[in-house]
Amino acid sequence: MLYWADYAKIFVALVIIVNPVSALPLFVSMTASNSEAEKKHIARIASISVAVVLVLAAVIGQPILALFGITIASFKVGGAILILLMAISMMHAAPNREKQTPEEAKEAENKENIAVVPLAIPLLSGPGAISTTIVYATERSSLGHLGIIILCCLLVAFTTWLALRLATPVSKWLGETGVNIAIRLMGLLLAAVGVEILTSGLVVLLPGLK
Repeated sequence: MLYWADYAKIFVALVIIVNPVSALPLFVSMTASNSEAEKKHIARIASISVAVVLVLAAVIGQPILALFGITIASFKVGGAILILLMAISMMHAAPNREKQTPEEAKEAENKENIAVVPLAIPLLSGPGAISTTIVYATERSSLGHLGIIILCCLLVAFTTWLALRLATPVSKWLGETGVNIAIRLMGLLLAAVGVEILTSGLVVLLPGLK
């Protein structure tokens, strides 16, 4: 049985894995030539895209897994490994290839509209965020639980919008060192989330671990 403290933890975990702080320098550099109104528009479209991706993952994630015959426990283990890889990259303040490859970053420089690709997908709502959302959405098979997970996804999207709207002043205030420190701290928290998901999946796959 999940309580409000558990849902608060889910919300925090999703915010950490979406990690809007890591997108701030990229958002600032890619929108340097845009007007203030255009920056607002890009931030709004990016956050809406994040909401759509995460909500869809929560709603249709389990049916898709069932279609391919993938158990939730197996998906938890696979998703946790991906999360741990992302956490390791974050703790080294290194570019995360699971979210965006150098080739995608170079291609993004030539795009007129970067709100959806690559900002929302795959930088913010990438494989790690999608898999984590599916894992949490499948913890209980009730409409109430699903509704709260969707609410968490919408709150994450709102947090992302807020971070992008404040990208320029926050980036200037934190500086590159401050952003890297924040990313490393979130990477440490993300590693804990990954370990928790990994153990919950292994306990089901390997009952002897109990």
